[in-house]
Amino acid sequence: MRKKHPPHPTDAELVILGVLWKRGSSTVREVHEELGRPGAYTTILKQLQIMTKKGLVERDDCARTHIYRSRLSEDETQGRLVRHFLHRVFGGAGQKLVLHALAAKPASKEELAEIRRVLDKLEGERA
Repeated sequence: MRKKHPPHPTDAELVILGVLWKRGSSTVREVHEELGRPGAYTTILKQLQIMTKKGLVERDDCARTHIYRSRLSEDETQGRLVRHFLHRVFGGAGQKLVLHALAAKPASKEELAEIRRVLDKLEGERA
């Protein structure tokens, strides 16, 4: 049986997930401090509660202070979002997505070298 994935995160949820990916498991206070948003503690708490119900994060409530962690890794989430975007916006045409991405922000020499490495690897797998 396939494991059901949570829905795609909103922009606000991605910000919180970014903190959890960077820090690892964290309390609401730690997420709040990392984001540096004065007075937003209850907003972050509510958002994490919603994200728990949606299946985006898991909550460990064994201790008095609840600890949250992302259910999916950063790579898994990014991959899901790119696949969704690829199909929704580009009709599954990866070439168009890549060309638009490179036109929107030219790649550095290091990024181009990494892109070449990935392309060479893909070509080698198909040969």
